[in-house]
Amino acid sequence: MFFVSIEYGVKMIDPEKTQSIILTYKNDRESVYNTWFINNETRLKAFGAIRRGVEQVIRDIKEGAFPADFKGSSLEIVLNAITEQKQVFEGAAHPFYWKPKLRIPDIYENNSNKYIFGQFLESCLKANREEQIIKEIIKLSNQNIKGLDPSVANILYFIHPTIIPPFNTAMVNGFNLLFGENKKLGSWKDYLEMRDTILQVNDQFKNLLSKDMGAISGLLFDIGVGKVAVDFPMAIGKEDKKRKVLLQKRHEDVQVEIEEENTHTKIQYLLMKIGISLGYDVIAASNDRTKSYNNENFSFISLPELPQIEVRDDVKKTIALIDVVWFEKGTNKLVSAYEVEKSTSIYSGILRLTDLVLTLPNPEKISLYLVAPEQREKEILIQLKRPSFVAKEGIKISYILFSELCLHCDSICKFGDDYTIMEKVAKCVK
Repeated sequence: MFFVSIEYGVKMIDPEKTQSIILTYKNDRESVYNTWFINNETRLKAFGAIRRGVEQVIRDIKEGAFPADFKGSSLEIVLNAITEQKQVFEGAAHPFYWKPKLRIPDIYENNSNKYIFGQFLESCLKANREEQIIKEIIKLSNQNIKGLDPSVANILYFIHPTIIPPFNTAMVNGFNLLFGENKKLGSWKDYLEMRDTILQVNDQFKNLLSKDMGAISGLLFDIGVGKVAVDFPMAIGKEDKKRKVLLQKRHEDVQVEIEEENTHTKIQYLLMKIGISLGYDVIAASNDRTKSYNNENFSFISLPELPQIEVRDDVKKTIALIDVVWFEKGTNKLVSAYEVEKSTSIYSGILRLTDLVLTLPNPEKISLYLVAPEQREKEILIQLKRPSFVAKEGIKISYILFSELCLHCDSICKFGDDYTIMEKVAKCVK
C-alpha cells in the first residue's frame, strides 16, 4: 500500500507511486478524466440544471406536492439528470428508488423525514462554506433516516463540486485499494473519513488534479472497476484478465461516444444553417462555438455572444448552454430554441428549455424543440408526459427526429418563410 507514515494526523503517501498512478489515469485518453471530466460538454451543462432541479424538490416538499414515491417526483428528474453523466454516476438513482417492502429510503411515506430531507437540501444549497455543509451532513446522519445513506453526496457534488466528492461502490473499492482501507458503502462516518483523505491527497497533487472533486473521484472509480491497476498482488492473474475485458469495453464505449458527438455536431450545424437561411441570427452553445462541420467553423456562422436579454445571470448561463437558439435578425427577440439529444441529456435538456421559457415574457410565442435520434422517441414521449412538465402552463416542447431533419433540411432552407416551418417536421405530445 502507499501509506508510509502518519504525521500530525495527516496520512503521508508514497509520492512517486501515487504520481505515477495519477499520470497513468490522466494520459489514458479513455479514462474517466478524459471522457467525462474534461471533454464532456454535458457535465458542464448539468450543474445548473441539477441545481434548479434540487430547488424544485425543495419547493415540492414545502408545498406538500412531493409524492409518496420516487417515480414521477422532482427528485427522480434530478437523479436521472445525474445518471445521464454515465460512468461515474451510473446507478446513482438506485438508492433513492422507493422499496415498499423495506420502507426505504424513508423519505416518501414519512412526512417528518421528508421535511428533514428537504431542509437538509435547502441548507446545503444556501451554504457557502465547507464547515456549514459538513455540519448539515452530520445533522442528517444523526437523524438515522432508514435507507438514506451517503448516496446523497452525488446530489451535493453538483451543488458544491470543490467540497463534496461523489460516492458509489466503485469509488469505495478504488479508495480501499489505493489507500489500503476498509471503508463501508452505507456509512456517513466512513464517507466523511474518506472525504478527508481525498481532500488531503488532492491538495498534495493539486498540480496534477483539480479543485473540482470530479477529477480525483474519477481516478478512484477507474481503480475500483479495475481500469487503472495499482501495485498490489491482487492486480494480476484473474484480476488482470478482468481489467483487459473492462478496458476493451471502455474502448468500445468511447468509440460510440465519438460517433454520437460527431452526429450531435452535424445536427447543430444543420439547425444553424436552417436558421440563417430563414433570415435569423443563430447562436450555438457557448462551449460549442469552437466546433466545425462541413469545413465551416461554428464561430463564423454563430453570433459571438448572446444578445442582451433582461433576465437573471443564472438564466443567461442556462440560455448560453442551449445547443442552438434563433433570434430575430439584429434584435434580442428569441423565437426558437433547440436541444440536441444524444445518449445522455434528455432530462437536463428539458430542464434547460423549461428554465428558459419560464423566465421570458410571452413564452407561448417561443418554439421549443428536442432534436433526437429515432431510437429515443419512446423515451422522449415518456419524459414530456411527466406531470411535472405538463403542469407548467405556457410550455410546449415538440421534438424533431434526426432523420426528418436531415431529409428535409435543404427543402426547409429553400421553401421556408419563417421559424414556423419547423412545425412541419416536428412532432408533439398529445
